[in-house]
Amino acid sequence: MTHVPDQQPRADIQIGSSRVTLLGTAHVSRASAEHVKELLATGEYDAVAVELCPSRYNALVDPDALSRMDLFRVFREGKASMVAANLALGAYQQRIAEQFDIEPGAEQRAAVTYARENQCPVLLIDRELGITLKRVMHNIPWWRRLGIVAGLLASVISREEVSEEEIEGLKQGDMLETTFAEFAEERQDLYLPLIDERDRYMAARLQQEAETHSHENILAVVGAGHLKGIKSYLEQGITQPAASIAALDQLPQPSSWPKLIPWIIVALLLFGFALGFSRSPELGWRLVLDWVVINGSLCALGALIAAAHPLTVIIAFFAAPITSLNPTIGAGMVTAAVEIYLRKPRVGDFGRLRQDTTRLKGWWKNRVSRTLLVFLLSTLGSAAGTYLAGFRIFERLAG
Repeated sequence: MTHVPDQQPRADIQIGSSRVTLLGTAHVSRASAEHVKELLATGEYDAVAVELCPSRYNALVDPDALSRMDLFRVFREGKASMVAANLALGAYQQRIAEQFDIEPGAEQRAAVTYARENQCPVLLIDRELGITLKRVMHNIPWWRRLGIVAGLLASVISREEVSEEEIEGLKQGDMLETTFAEFAEERQDLYLPLIDERDRYMAARLQQEAETHSHENILAVVGAGHLKGIKSYLEQGITQPAASIAALDQLPQPSSWPKLIPWIIVALLLFGFALGFSRSPELGWRLVLDWVVINGSLCALGALIAAAHPLTVIIAFFAAPITSLNPTIGAGMVTAAVEIYLRKPRVGDFGRLRQDTTRLKGWWKNRVSRTLLVFLLSTLGSAAGTYLAGFRIFERLAG
């Protein structure tokens, strides 16, 4: 039997007739990846659980999946922001991984590769990333969402190097407990969906697998930050794992009133135009001109910053004043569609997407990520233009 040094934080939990070994790892740590390989080489485990959801697992085993991404569908289903956020998160992890010459998630890849080569069941125990992000966004007010976006942008821009000792230090229990204790105290709105809910989810999945299948020894490869929480929930026991999983998988119900805001704004703007024309045609046309110039210019500026095709920038100027009066379609949808038509992303762009987005200029160089930027920045420009033009219109009416 291969000797495995006890280097990584770990815990052994008995669930009925199944023994679950929780192994805490750092997702960009060479030592973590090697330790996973050494543990699996002992042959003691008949099932491997990984901190992956189905979509991340598919991305791991099918790296060419990005090349089949349907950009039109991404924009149509309103997933552009989520795709961009995923790329930014992946870019930060990739940058650290490149610094230490290791693949991001190498320990998860090692676990999956071993399991597939040895016909060993792979148990996907994490919650879908999209659900987690939506629950995070639901938990925080809009101004804090801007802070998260700014943080993601900073992670892409920053060139600060992280020492390998700091990466390895993330696996020390005391440091983790201190870090997450402060995190939980100061930012419960983020801690609950990002950490605590996923701890409960993964614990419920492990208990579910242990109770419904005859796995004698399960190796669960999880991020070190989740080890303490998963262990605690497993020791407490989860009465109905399936019910817990279903509850944590539920998407938050959006409030109905935010959907009314765009229509209220449109109604106020149309009322303003009508009031202006009722006073004098000259004032009415001046209000229309303000609306077109301010809204169109800021949308076009957003497209220009994203390095959109010149024709896309021109269309952004004319599209924004129209789409802003129709909440069912956004200016970003129009500019993204035009950009895709004028600069069709090549297969190579999809293939290099993860690599290119690790550098700030790569977001503008790659046609896929640049189209995402065109969508996001022109949408932001049009939104800003709507409010600024609206204030200008009612300022003229009050003058």
